[in-house]
Amino acid sequence: MTKTKDEEMQTIVEETKVPGTPPLTEGIEEIPIKQTYDETSEEELSSWYFFYSQGCAFCKQADPIIDELNKTGHDILKLDTAEKENFELKKELLEKYNKQCGTPFFINAETGNSVCGFTGKDNILKWLDGEDIPEPPRPKSQPPRPPYHGASKEEEEKWTKEYKKWSKENEHLPNLQSAEEILERPRPKTEPPKPPAPNLTDAEIDEWGKGYDKWAKENSHLPGLQPVESLLDRFKKNRDTQKQQVQQQVQQTGNDEVLGFTVRLDNLEQKIDKLMKHLGIN
Repeated sequence: MTKTKDEEMQTIVEETKVPGTPPLTEGIEEIPIKQTYDETSEEELSSWYFFYSQGCAFCKQADPIIDELNKTGHDILKLDTAEKENFELKKELLEKYNKQCGTPFFINAETGNSVCGFTGKDNILKWLDGEDIPEPPRPKSQPPRPPYHGASKEEEEKWTKEYKKWSKENEHLPNLQSAEEILERPRPKTEPPKPPAPNLTDAEIDEWGKGYDKWAKENSHLPGLQPVESLLDRFKKNRDTQKQQVQQQVQQTGNDEVLGFTVRLDNLEQKIDKLMKHLGIN
């Protein structure tokens, strides 16, 4: 039978034991391998969590509200879901309390009382007071996409019929517009290009910008179209931010592994030192 490392070590100790002397391991205290430098107990941590994500417009609206409340004595932890530990924590809480939510997401980790999506300061205060904040009404299904600008009369009539059916199924939603009101609004002539992937190079993002610029010129009748330059700048900044976050996570993981190895090595050296002193070796 193959011996384990502990059994082999015990055999060595027994074979080297001098009659009439105490065991070599006597007096050697076990030193815990895992050590942390953050000794804050779980009881001291806040149970109020605000999960947010980079590039989330509603999260940015909620952020100054959270800062203001924290300055007045509240203790709401701001957790970026781009960090693996925060992402896993959010996932765990969603599963534990049977919730579904993206960001922003406010939750009391002890009670499960939560608010999904952006809400104003008054509702956040109610949440902090333990009140249940009812979720905003949600559609039962996605509404049919309006026909493009310049669509035929038959296409508009078909969509109108589908939209009226959807409206009836979702009459619980507030401020539903009529089909006629939607058709009167400016509509794109074609589908806009999808946003570029976050891992593209500058050249690839610039190439995407050419397609968007062409689409924007064809749809110049639409109000509020952003200039291609500002979009390209934002995409590149978001990409660089995500890269920095990933690098920080990798670096932190590496630091944790080095720290763990260093602690284990220190423990081993202390045990060997005590063993040598026990044997009278200097």
